[in-house]
Amino acid sequence: MKMLRFGSLTGPLLGALWTFVLAVTVAVAMSFATGEAFRPSLLWSLLFGGLTGFVLVGRGHMRVVVAALCIVYFAVLSLGIGPVLTGNVSLVARLAAALFLGVGIGWPMVRFVEDLPMGTLTRHEFEGAVIMALKGFGYIFFTAIVVIPFYVMVMTSLKNQSQLMQNPLDFSIDLSQGWGLFRSYTELMTEFNFGSYMWTSFYISVLTVLITLAFAIPGAYAVARLRFRGQVAFSRSILLIYMVPMIVLALPIYIGFSMMGLRNSITGIVMIYPVTTIPVALYMLQGYFRGLPAEIEEAGLMDGLSRLQVIWKITLPLSLPALASVSLYVFMIAWNEFLLAFMLLDDPSKFTLTRGIASLNSSEIPRQHLMAGSVIATVPIMALFLGLERFMTKGLTAGSVKG
Repeated sequence: MKMLRFGSLTGPLLGALWTFVLAVTVAVAMSFATGEAFRPSLLWSLLFGGLTGFVLVGRGHMRVVVAALCIVYFAVLSLGIGPVLTGNVSLVARLAAALFLGVGIGWPMVRFVEDLPMGTLTRHEFEGAVIMALKGFGYIFFTAIVVIPFYVMVMTSLKNQSQLMQNPLDFSIDLSQGWGLFRSYTELMTEFNFGSYMWTSFYISVLTVLITLAFAIPGAYAVARLRFRGQVAFSRSILLIYMVPMIVLALPIYIGFSMMGLRNSITGIVMIYPVTTIPVALYMLQGYFRGLPAEIEEAGLMDGLSRLQVIWKITLPLSLPALASVSLYVFMIAWNEFLLAFMLLDDPSKFTLTRGIASLNSSEIPRQHLMAGSVIATVPIMALFLGLERFMTKGLTAGSVKG
């Protein structure tokens, strides 16, 4: 470790590792985007990255040097050699790969090594450079994990059967088809009743949210504010239900619902979903209620309000961020739930969206329809989460500091 604490060694090492990670990322992304053959080169990555790291160490904010490196890399990579080997690919694809690599190698490397001297590094300088490099790697790695499957899913849904048969690994699209690209989505709505599935999932999720809040708000308030025997034990055991896997409870639930005539009914689904969401809602809300100043509620009680009036007029208005985050979380759980819907619903007219997607997993149904159904299930909840993410973050963190 002490040997690495030299800028002349740390810079090239970080440059080589970063360049190889970037080369793998660009090769995979370009292969998916164009359907052509891109592959990373370990030897060229070590050469380019090591040279970049060595040149930039000790130069501080020399953006002219970085710009020159980017231009040189772009020129060299355009020839088909470098960290990403292109072979017989189109000129446009090769230039795009060269551009991504040229900018991706030079500019981040400035952030990694801009403060490093060529000589001995302090522990702070060394750890700072390593942490910056690991942060960049984390951004790329976790973005790829999320984006690549979603990209494959979307691109597959825009294919037709002949295209999938010719090359299942070609995830580029032919824009000349126009609105014909969305043929799979149109067929899902007209032939597979997916509009009904979406509506069923929506109102079941909304009902689950309302029922969950109706039980979780008074329960969480009681645990946070009232004093009764067994309060501590109850508070600590709220999430014990999640220690039992749902698959263990599947058979008893199936038998019980069959005996009561609730299987294959929306009523049964609406009854069982809150069982899985109330504990987590209780846990989230009790932490938030504990963080609210008790003096405000005591003042309301002294002014003649009843306990229920205090909750309705004081506690709930102050808890809107927490209620929004809990509602969003519960809605996502109900929208994405599959096991119970798959086990309890057999009538296609009552399918939820996840149950409807499972019915597409058949050799008789084209694969692009399954992918289109997955996109339909994913995009609305993703848009909802991104739109309300700030409320969810505020609600999850507001109760973390008492008082």
